[in-house]
Amino acid sequence: MSPIQTKSKELHSMLLQLAFVLIAIIIGARIGGIGLGVLGGLGLGILTFGFGLQPTSPPIDVMLMIVAVIAAASCMQAAGGLDLMVKWAEKLLRKNPQRITILSPLVTYLFTFIAGTGHVAYSVLPVIAEVATETKIRPERPMAIAVIASQQAITASPISAATVALLSMLSGYNISLMNILMISVPCTLLGVLAGAIYSLKVGKELDQDPEYLKRVANHEFSTEHYEAKGVENQMKAALSVSIFVLATIAIVIFGSMESLRPVFTVGTEKVSMQMSHIIEVLMLTASAFILLFTKTDGIKAAQGSVFSAGMQAVVAIFGIAWMGDTFIAGNMTELKGSIEHIVTQMPWLFGLALFVMSILLFSQAATIRALLPLGIALGISPYMLIALFPAVNGYFFIPNYPTVVAAINFDRTGTTRIGKYILNHSFMMPGLIATGVSVGLGLLFIQFI
Repeated sequence: MSPIQTKSKELHSMLLQLAFVLIAIIIGARIGGIGLGVLGGLGLGILTFGFGLQPTSPPIDVMLMIVAVIAAASCMQAAGGLDLMVKWAEKLLRKNPQRITILSPLVTYLFTFIAGTGHVAYSVLPVIAEVATETKIRPERPMAIAVIASQQAITASPISAATVALLSMLSGYNISLMNILMISVPCTLLGVLAGAIYSLKVGKELDQDPEYLKRVANHEFSTEHYEAKGVENQMKAALSVSIFVLATIAIVIFGSMESLRPVFTVGTEKVSMQMSHIIEVLMLTASAFILLFTKTDGIKAAQGSVFSAGMQAVVAIFGIAWMGDTFIAGNMTELKGSIEHIVTQMPWLFGLALFVMSILLFSQAATIRALLPLGIALGISPYMLIALFPAVNGYFFIPNYPTVVAAINFDRTGTTRIGKYILNHSFMMPGLIATGVSVGLGLLFIQFI
């Protein structure tokens, strides 16, 4: 067989493998829950047993870091910490109802930044919808950008699964957590504010919206006043929030100053404690302190919405990231030969690949874990990869992510909706603006670093 025939055969094999990978991702996303992860496992089985690819190592460190963070956030939720944060947010929004379109995304951004998961937005979305409706502000305006903000903050939170994955994969470049945060935090925050400013004038005013007027005419609105769930023991809840926030601050400090990390002697060398281990230890310790000091039931922590959503993310990363790693490692020569020249000339195109993959995977962490090895192999600068990091926030594009669906359902006025053509939904423009501005500012910021 000639070299040309061999190369053609390898290319056909790679394209067939890619087809199986994409089918596994699409079917898994449609199933939902742990479907994405287990379909990734099925795809991995086809790659290894069907095509003979050698499986790479599963992403154990990333998974364990996520589990530790989930444990701490779940304990905080069980102790009433999340409910207390929602009550604080409700007071802020009800005190400044006319500014709800600007304040709401800042609230959901802060919630996600602290907790490391966008699912904490569920609890504050009904408050946003209610306050906007009472103030006669079109709820679509704050609701859509609030959901987008909860997604953008994932790529700014020091303890989110996506940031943890990025940090662990860039550790070989001497990149610290602070190197990531000093770019991702201001860029995503300014991106969210840009989306919020755009949202101020979205759609007709509420009292002129035909769908809202139709619902009012049909007497679909009750006089019932919504209030966030009360907190049984505010001292206990506040303590859980304090412990969690202190652990997060400690992670940022250790991640920024290597000199503070414990040093161990390995053979003849002095080795600093790995950041993955620091995150795991500090978050598990925070979990223990919350349970002990607030006398919270550990079983209750495992039954909360944060634990359920977080474990689904772990399974997704386990299957999808392992499958993606194996596919990329097994076809690295063909992949580099096909796109290395283009990506070297225009590395920002890799951000487009991250955006498209995040639409399919519905997970920033899984997207990073699946595609970043290719970016590293292509020789893209680590700072360029950090600047492109917010591009993984593309799963608003198809409006079927749980927080998107929840926002639509919580808006009783019907202004937050999916359009006639599916993609012309309430979240599209705020999402594109926030993501585009975040990535654009990141590419600008790294020019000065």
